[in-house]
Amino acid sequence: MAAEIRILAVDYGARRVGVAVSDPTGQIAQGLPTIVHRGLAHAAALVAELARQYRVQTIVVGLPLGMRGAKTAATKEVEKFISKLASLVPMPVVPWDERLTTVAAEKALHEMGASPSRHRQRVDQVAAVLLLQNYLDSGGR
Repeated sequence: MAAEIRILAVDYGARRVGVAVSDPTGQIAQGLPTIVHRGLAHAAALVAELARQYRVQTIVVGLPLGMRGAKTAATKEVEKFISKLASLVPMPVVPWDERLTTVAAEKALHEMGASPSRHRQRVDQVAAVLLLQNYLDSGGR
């Protein structure tokens, strides 16, 4: 039996955190319920608990860069989240370029007939799934 390769992806936001986990083979991303949190430390603790619960080997956190790859104010906030999360877990926490994942998630929901503005938690979840699937497809295991 092959060893499990589970990876957790996180789309961190000021109010909500979209989360996705890979299947045991590390090939397919599936969404988890969006986390509504009370601040960076609370969000990091909740994600750390999910990492333990799913026994993941790696956590991938979406890094919101500007369209030209430059850091933004949001990038700096996510870097603080990554630092806090890394202090709580034994596995690597990997930043991953998330440019356009939220836009793609909103487009996907719109195409399915759902209003992205009415389903913000679903947008966050789909963004995390897209982020993780991008990471998995890149061979980032």
